Amino acid sequence: MATSSPVGSTKEPVLKARESEEKSQIAPPTAKQIPVAPHKLPPKGLQFYAALSRPNKLPSQALPVAAPTGKLQKLPAPELPLTTQALVPSASPQISRLGYQVSINGRTLPATWSQWRLGESVRTGISDAGMSQTLGVELLNTGDVTRQPVQWFSQPATEPLMLATQAVGSYRYLDITDFAQRAGWKMEVKGTKLLISSKPAQVADIQPALQPRGSRMTIEIDRPTPWQVRKEGEELVVTMDAVATPALLQRFSSAPVPLLQAPKQGKVAEKDRETEGEIPSIVPLPHRSKLPTPVVESIQNQTQIRINIPAGLSPRFSSLPNPNRLVIDFLPEAMVERDILWAKGIRWKQQYVSLGSSRFPVVGLILNPRLQGDVNLPFFKMKPIWSHPSKMMGVAPLSETAQMWHASAAVNGGFFNRKNQLPLGAIRRDGRWLSGPILNRGAIAWNDTGAVKIGRLALQETLITSTSARLPIFFLNSGYVKAGISRYTPEWGATYTPLIDDEIIVVVQNNQVTSLLPGGIAGKTAFPIPRNGFLLTLRANRGPAASLPLGTKVWVEGATVPADFNRYPHIVGAGPLLLQNRQIVLNAKGEQFSDAFDKQAAIRSAIGTTADGNLMIVAVHNRVGGTGPTLREMAALMQKMGIIDALNLDGGSSTSLYLGGQLLDRPPSSAARVHNGLGIFFQPTR
Repeated sequence: MATSSPVGSTKEPVLKARESEEKSQIAPPTAKQIPVAPHKLPPKGLQFYAALSRPNKLPSQALPVAAPTGKLQKLPAPELPLTTQALVPSASPQISRLGYQVSINGRTLPATWSQWRLGESVRTGISDAGMSQTLGVELLNTGDVTRQPVQWFSQPATEPLMLATQAVGSYRYLDITDFAQRAGWKMEVKGTKLLISSKPAQVADIQPALQPRGSRMTIEIDRPTPWQVRKEGEELVVTMDAVATPALLQRFSSAPVPLLQAPKQGKVAEKDRETEGEIPSIVPLPHRSKLPTPVVESIQNQTQIRINIPAGLSPRFSSLPNPNRLVIDFLPEAMVERDILWAKGIRWKQQYVSLGSSRFPVVGLILNPRLQGDVNLPFFKMKPIWSHPSKMMGVAPLSETAQMWHASAAVNGGFFNRKNQLPLGAIRRDGRWLSGPILNRGAIAWNDTGAVKIGRLALQETLITSTSARLPIFFLNSGYVKAGISRYTPEWGATYTPLIDDEIIVVVQNNQVTSLLPGGIAGKTAFPIPRNGFLLTLRANRGPAASLPLGTKVWVEGATVPADFNRYPHIVGAGPLLLQNRQIVLNAKGEQFSDAFDKQAAIRSAIGTTADGNLMIVAVHNRVGGTGPTLREMAALMQKMGIIDALNLDGGSSTSLYLGGQLLDRPPSSAARVHNGLGIFFQPTR
């Protein structure tokens, strides 16, 4: 994940909608609204394996939601079959309960759920992420936002299971009321926990088999049952609510045979940390045609199956009927291609994109901002988000940051210094510069009515004194260090701590110099930033101090370059710029990226605009049998997908694409902490 080193980019307006900049209706979270530092990881073992093959992942944190407490209450039985009442969308659901834990046969797992009234019936829904993570339900393609077809020990072509959807807050819930009855489950609510009890199942057989392009593990059971997966190192752990026969336990009791694995990486040099990835890409080794041997364990009424993942292969899951079985295929191309209209204006799409002889797995969100403001339809707004709303220092997993801000979807944003956790690039929200641009690097700017601009961005500020001195300010609210003057406003946080030794701190209040203070040793002293002014820091150059004696009146004059960037209230900077007007304009060196950064192959994320006025956000992982894309390959991929203007975002282990409680592109355990991102706030209005 690219962090420490700054970078840039340029470009012209793309999505041309209305240019008015309406006042934001999404306020930054406050201490009363949400916890400022909720960054606790779930218990070990609860970060389910999501892989590109199956984006069914446990969110790294489920945000608590208030719900009534009290005695254990049984839910009313459904009154209509699955194909009638359950598929009638509620015009205005009366939410009666919300919770963030689901207990499956006594095991408590993080998952968001809700209850609402539909006529005289009480319906129960689990977020689509929760359904995948706790029950093993697979989401199928759909173009209907009111209904979600799923596969769960069923044939999707002949008997797709249809679940009604209900959008509440930042989640999309799937109505499981009739689904649960059909499965023979009992559901109860206790406080904020939904309790589900299923009938006991039995594991009848486990059959490993070699395939032409990998291997297959078939787990037969006597009846459909909840199942979960997670990854522990290079081992896949499958947990099923079923009891294995003594013969199976004896047959698969030995330790799994180690398979050929990719070499472990050594310590990453600090220079490498400043490239596109804290974890450099590794070419997966060719897999051996060797049968993976599982280890089967019985834990209370569950069966746990451990399987070594062959190097160069990834698991793909499917649950099928007649007989009921869970099939795990280990393949070089394991990602399931998807096309799900998740909400009005938000489409989740997964596809393989070919470039020469390489095939890249691309996970993306296609956003239609033109639906914004239509009172008859759900809509979304896009805003910058960061890990700590009250200050600019800090990092957190993107999923936690998205949940803290109550975003429905998010992607990692710009660069930052991994050591001091400070931003290295533009962050502007509602017209306020939280962090200024650096080095003329690429940025995306937008307003709340659908207008978007992608291009290289600079901010030019000049300090003007009452004695007519004009002093250039090089950086605003930035972790980037260079000799000269930098400025820090209250948007940076309550205090500023010097980044290098012997800075001179100039305190300005009400446009007047009130103090000149020695900064001392870097990182030692926190200087309060006045609410009615700002701090200037003079680094490695004491000359400007002579123009700033106590009592001097000062003013700041500033402008963006290009000037039209200033029309947009929201900006996130990253880089380099990839496409402009459909043409590849990559110039990493011009944006002051290193040669290593320019040439490196890595997992990447990017954002771009399309000819039909949509935004496309993508995460691109390792090509089949190889590494992630280089920057030039990333530009070519965006071009091939029909993007008009495109910007590279922070990548490597920072690459994270979040939707409705889950990371779509990778297991949570493999995603690094990031400083900022772009949040999509889905606003149902029906």
